[in-house]
Amino acid sequence: MANKKSDVLLEGKVAVVTGSGRGVGRCIALELARCGASVVVNDIGSSIAGEGLDMSAAQSVVDEIVRAGGKAIASGHSVAEWEEAQAMIATARDTFGQVDIVVNNAGNLRDAIFHRMSPEEFNSVIDVHLRGAFYVSRAAAPLFKEQNSGAFVHMTSSSGLIGNFGQANYCAAKLGIVGLSKAIALDMSRFNIRSNAVAPWAWTRMIDSLPSETDAEKKRAEGLKKLVPEKIAPLIAALASDAANHVTGQIFGVRNNEIYLFSQPRVLRTAHTSDGWTPDQIVERVFPMFKSDFYPLDRSGDVFTWDPV
Repeated sequence: MANKKSDVLLEGKVAVVTGSGRGVGRCIALELARCGASVVVNDIGSSIAGEGLDMSAAQSVVDEIVRAGGKAIASGHSVAEWEEAQAMIATARDTFGQVDIVVNNAGNLRDAIFHRMSPEEFNSVIDVHLRGAFYVSRAAAPLFKEQNSGAFVHMTSSSGLIGNFGQANYCAAKLGIVGLSKAIALDMSRFNIRSNAVAPWAWTRMIDSLPSETDAEKKRAEGLKKLVPEKIAPLIAALASDAANHVTGQIFGVRNNEIYLFSQPRVLRTAHTSDGWTPDQIVERVFPMFKSDFYPLDRSGDVFTWDPV
């Protein structure tokens, strides 16, 4: 049951949530509205591959928010186009008077093993996830700077943080989002603007599209089905609130009732010589010295081996 404090956590705030017609994004939009925010529900209603247009999903979420007493409008702007992202933020400002929160959740999948991946398959995923996060964030940044406040939350993935088969485009985009989030946090902290990345685990239509042919894949799929998207939303609401004004530049994860704080790249070991290195010396001395600290070629499922809590 909602408590009074969380009901007003985001009171007076205006949030833009991309890809919020279904799945994780829908749950985030509903939670932000429940916490008092006015919400722009952005979704073009495309297929998993990013094809087609259908505003009914976004409008359905808006209707649900309004029925519950909240404020929301639907947006069919594409995150993958600079002008469309500008128009999306302008619509939010013109409708509600300001923008305080941007959640970059929109995504697509075009999986293929790397040696068969086409430029179109690679670019289409980069365009939506990485360029989309940049375009929408960049459109909101001047408003955030002017009001001396704002919160960005960007959806990354364990596929980018750890790795997965057949997802070079998705992995590259999702790890790129981590770098983008950190850069925004660094550049805009002087204006009281925060930026964090979140890796969500949830059974959605995107996850449902992944292959499950082997026994191991089928077992993993059954475990993933236990992961409900509603569990992601509370962390997003918390990060978007003024109560998290000290939290920026971080990478979180949510897996049902577990919340993770991920590490970030730091030096593990060093090797030095007073005269500099030759290739032969590196092969003979440095690689053997570092070998015990090399990371294995793990996939996300190899690291997260326990059942969801």
